[in-house]
Amino acid sequence: MIPADLLLFGILAFVSRTWLRIRVELVGGRGDDLWPRPGRIIAAARTHTFRDLATSIDDAFGRWDRAHLHQFWLSDDTRICEPDPDWDDEPVLNDRLTKLSQLKPGEQFVYEFDFGDSWLHLCTVGNERIDPLDTLGIVPARPLPYWGWGDIPDQYGRRWDGDDGESPRPANPKLSDLPLIGPWRHLRR
Repeated sequence: MIPADLLLFGILAFVSRTWLRIRVELVGGRGDDLWPRPGRIIAAARTHTFRDLATSIDDAFGRWDRAHLHQFWLSDDTRICEPDPDWDDEPVLNDRLTKLSQLKPGEQFVYEFDFGDSWLHLCTVGNERIDPLDTLGIVPARPLPYWGWGDIPDQYGRRWDGDDGESPRPANPKLSDLPLIGPWRHLRR
């Protein structure tokens, strides 16, 4: 008889070597195309759902207002989202039920967040599977961003706290607004 902890380790080792590496590049949103494109790399199990991936992408791109709709488009024009019988005139797959296992190495697909501002992302599945224990040091319960680059634009285009889109940029206090704590304790005022 195999001890339970050894069996679990063997199952985790087998399953973990089948994870996907998904490159996600933010192509644009709010009517702007971004270049160079900011991006993130996400580790995801084939058993995770597209809803899990959407949450991870939104986390990675700093979105806090999740009250917006989202959808995926696969290369064969399949749409994956939360079905709405009053809105969808063509069939869609349910993102809470559809697993990432249908993605193939090298496949590209699109993720859209917020249909009004249309934040569009080009997603590319890596050609090689990864082991999250080797790559991340853990086996996370949901898809996890682990690498990234570029400046992420604010979801609503705000440039500072309280930006109304019309006010001039506030004057730079040149660190004089910081408390005299830790690395700023020796600042001259």
